[in-house]
Amino acid sequence: MTTVARLVLGGVLVAAGALKIGNPADSVVAVKAYQLLPEPVAVAVGYALPILEIVVGVLLIVGLLTRVAAVIAGLLMFAFVFGIAWAWANGLRIDCGCFGGGGQLGVGQEPTYLLDILRDFGLVLLGVWTVRFPPGRFALDGALGIGGDTGDDDEGDDR
Repeated sequence: MTTVARLVLGGVLVAAGALKIGNPADSVVAVKAYQLLPEPVAVAVGYALPILEIVVGVLLIVGLLTRVAAVIAGLLMFAFVFGIAWAWANGLRIDCGCFGGGGQLGVGQEPTYLLDILRDFGLVLLGVWTVRFPPGRFALDGALGIGGDTGDDDEGDDR
């Protein structure tokens, strides 16, 4: 289960970052649209976020520093849940910018806040699972002897 959790969470992060990294100005627009951060911080976050998403996603996919990457991924997803809820509660009409784009919605477009929150909260839960349990099969942590048990052995079997 942990292997699936880290692959799904990592895959989503890599996809999200890859879709944003080619046009960082759009990422900045998306972060600013939430009206949560001061201008200079929003700009820095907008430029850094795609890189962070890709790096954390790759770490999860290969299973390297899995628990640390899962903590960062879970916190990122929780921040996204908070930001989307903030936008919804404050009557903002924005695209979350989760997979590129972002900013103000056009005429006739409706926000998908509930779906975005549910998706991201599900990803928070995958992050929590990945932190709680061993990194699973095919994780570099196990091959390198870091990050604890891979979950391949029977619990309590000391052979």
